[in-house]
Amino acid sequence: MRGKGRMEPGIWLKRHRLFWMTSAVAAVYVLLLGCELPWMLARVATYSFSADGAGDGGGFESAGNLGGSVHRKLHPLDSEEEILQRGAPLRPEKFSFRVPALIPPSSADQGGSPGRGSATASLHMIFEGMDKNGGSFSELHKSAAHAWRIGMEVFRDLKSGKLAAAVTAAVEERNGTEESCPHSISLSGNEFRERGRVLVIPCGLTLGSHITLVARPYQAHAEFDPKISVPREGDQAVMVSQFMMELQGLKNVDGEEPPRILHFNPRLKGDWSGKPVIEQNTCYRMQWGTPLRCEGWKSRADEERVDGLVKCEKWIRDDDDHSEESKTAWWLNRLIGRTKKVSIDWPYPFAEEKLFVLTLSAGLEGYHVNVDGRHITSFPYRTGFVLEDATGFSLNGDLDVQSIFALSLPTSHPSFAPQRHLEMNSRWQAPPLPDNPVELFIGILSAGNHFAERMAVRKSWMQSTRKSQNVVARFFVAMHARKEVNLELMKEAEFFGDIIIVPFMDSYDLVVLKTLSICEYGVHAASAKYIMKCDDDTFVRVDAVLREIKEVPNGQSFYVGNINYYHKPLREGKWAVTYEEWPEEDYPPYANGPGYIISSDIARFIFSGFERHTLRLFKMEDVSMGMWVELFNTTRPVAYVHDVKFCQFGCIDDYYTAHYQSPRQMLCMWDKLQAGRPQCCNMR
Repeated sequence: MRGKGRMEPGIWLKRHRLFWMTSAVAAVYVLLLGCELPWMLARVATYSFSADGAGDGGGFESAGNLGGSVHRKLHPLDSEEEILQRGAPLRPEKFSFRVPALIPPSSADQGGSPGRGSATASLHMIFEGMDKNGGSFSELHKSAAHAWRIGMEVFRDLKSGKLAAAVTAAVEERNGTEESCPHSISLSGNEFRERGRVLVIPCGLTLGSHITLVARPYQAHAEFDPKISVPREGDQAVMVSQFMMELQGLKNVDGEEPPRILHFNPRLKGDWSGKPVIEQNTCYRMQWGTPLRCEGWKSRADEERVDGLVKCEKWIRDDDDHSEESKTAWWLNRLIGRTKKVSIDWPYPFAEEKLFVLTLSAGLEGYHVNVDGRHITSFPYRTGFVLEDATGFSLNGDLDVQSIFALSLPTSHPSFAPQRHLEMNSRWQAPPLPDNPVELFIGILSAGNHFAERMAVRKSWMQSTRKSQNVVARFFVAMHARKEVNLELMKEAEFFGDIIIVPFMDSYDLVVLKTLSICEYGVHAASAKYIMKCDDDTFVRVDAVLREIKEVPNGQSFYVGNINYYHKPLREGKWAVTYEEWPEEDYPPYANGPGYIISSDIARFIFSGFERHTLRLFKMEDVSMGMWVELFNTTRPVAYVHDVKFCQFGCIDDYYTAHYQSPRQMLCMWDKLQAGRPQCCNMR
């Protein structure tokens, strides 16, 4: 009996050991799940910090950075092109492309009180000298000189008044042949293909407009395009079936790809996740935003809705009683052995070789997509475009289009003339340059037809510069391809007094010429101590920027912004950089273009180098600045000050600069800033 009594605890433990082990594992799993997100973020931040050399000071002290500076490095959001083209090939050259040293600045460049002159006079003499002296120049230099010659001719005609009569005649002719505004449009599949798979909507959309598509996805095919999938050795090719539906702003741009107001991409097969997904996005100013991916799970209950509808509906059902169960609970049930058969009572809305009817409708807060009568997804309005800007509907990919119907379209013709946004009020006019040197000069890059953006800047953060004698801001604009835009631009410049016209024909590859003009104007005209460059869709907290740069010791050369380290050039695709243009594996450290500041000695060095033809042009403006600062760093130490508050993509609270802000957001952010709240505005 005694022996039997001694065995009973052992038997009891043995019988319950599995239960306790399972309970312990489940408890640990739940604990880890709760800590997973912050733990992962911490690991990513640590990796970012050390990999970029900020943790051990690698490359910072030797490059002349301040020993006490804190460099907060976050990975910026990559564009779609960058995501598709990871891993640039190794450069074939054995030597470094970067110039180890440059001619030191002359004593005249180092100091003194420069006179105030034109922002473009020196550039004009430089390009005139290229024509007279000949010599060996890069293709970009030659393109810049050609664009300058044409731009100067347009500028002279503009100032002489020769363009006015031609523009008036062209406008009258266009008004006489203006397209009508049909209430509805219908096309068969053959008609749609004959029109290049684009349905033109002359007057855009309005609230309540909807487009119905009847189509059939093709059978999946083997995909060998390395941009989409790269099969490993021995593996079969990836099977892909997907299509792209886009609303495009056909009338918002000239000479460049139209913006994607809505990019709707169902991926039946071939997504990296291995599951059927729907991805939506926008492309604004040639930059892709943050994608919205619907992967079969319903949007969270606390997530923002669009006109009362969830962004993503749930098409995967994992329970029998139709209760909403989280992914965490589902995996926990699997872990403790509570398996159940996964049933799908409403499948993915698209299937190969199966006809579907899709309806895209325009709501008050965003676009809504229904397939076969069921709501699938809603996408909130993002960029600064309005419904009337959606003048094109395109379809591409593995899709057999049967018919398209566009209904409830606006019947009145909207004005696509951007100058309608100008408010000719003297309160928005810029004061003349002060007689004394200023502390900060802000050069704002803008395009000729960005009237609304410039007006929003004047009515928002630029007001803080008009109240100060130490800060000056000016727009830098080149010649536009449309004559009527140039004519309106000249009127705008004469009235507001805040536009510097850089007389070359504008193009993306030559934006760097505006940056050079900012450097020249900031040094020679404004006599500024610090020079900032930003874009016309960047909101600037001027007081916060001044506080940030004053943290740098007086007399120290500096380069302040959201700095990229070890950024690799793309070797394929639209934004490809050839080995002749840049043979290195990595770009030098450079601040993102929407907002950065340099000290005046760097600006003076840059322009004097360009005058002596010792400064190399590069088609990416922000990378060019990084190259030039690196060269200056060989003559005098530069403090590289990095801060994520110079936002590259969008806005964060307590920002220094916020990018991709629509005119409406600019005014909203200014109202909040006036109330002492430096916060973002999420509406568009």
